[in-house]
Amino acid sequence: VQLQASGGGLVQPGGSLRLSCAASGRTFGSYVMGWFRQALGKEREFVAAISRSAYTTNYADSVKGRFTISRDNAKNTVYLQMNSLKAEDTAVYFCAARERATTGWTMKDYDYWGQGTQVTVSS
Repeated sequence: VQLQASGGGLVQPGGSLRLSCAASGRTFGSYVMGWFRQALGKEREFVAAISRSAYTTNYADSVKGRFTISRDNAKNTVYLQMNSLKAEDTAVYFCAARERATTGWTMKDYDYWGQGTQVTVSS
């Protein structure tokens, strides 16, 4: 599967952005999908994941209550709605796909990666 992330940009603190990740192929619904981010000089970290059917979602503590992951299997797309953005959310955001059915929490749990999209939170 090939993944293409989009929707990043510059936003003021407290603002919102919605990231999208479009997948190629007709088996999108068979993948657990995740979002990760990597700030300058830091390791890539888990942000959120969603199960194949969207029944289960998981979030990093740092974004819980502010970010929402969702998916539309008919459109082969996963989303990350980001609200109440903070300066510390500034990073390159990556989407990833996992073949196994269980939630993946680390980079090694995912099999396919998209290119990143830059999110900058600044006044």
